[in-house]
Amino acid sequence: MPVIKSAIKRVRQEKKRKAYNIGVKTSVKAKFKAVRDEVATGKVKSNEDLVAAIKAIDQAVRKGVINKHSAGRKKSRLTLAYNSVAEKPFGTEPASKPKAKKTTTAKKATSKKAPVAKKAVAKKPTSKK
Repeated sequence: MPVIKSAIKRVRQEKKRKAYNIGVKTSVKAKFKAVRDEVATGKVKSNEDLVAAIKAIDQAVRKGVINKHSAGRKKSRLTLAYNSVAEKPFGTEPASKPKAKKTTTAKKATSKKAPVAKKAVAKKPTSKK
């Protein structure tokens, strides 16, 4: 058991982080298993579960809970299993186009600014001895 104040704090922090990491990993595993169960039964209706699983894996990587290479491997294996049973393989449906923002041409013309020239820095004279 640590005696030093900072070491005691580190132990508290490790407990919090471990609890958080276990929760994130558990949710990823649950979503992963949901897709695997669908594939095992052969009843794949939509790719919603697969998308949710991939999203959960990506979030775990962003939070630093799992390694990015491990996540890539998990997503790849899950997608391959899904595609072996699905009518339409994942990723073949056309991507939805992002909605264009409404802008007027007048705003575009006035919003452009001319590049600002940098000022030349004068060198300090050196003293001669």
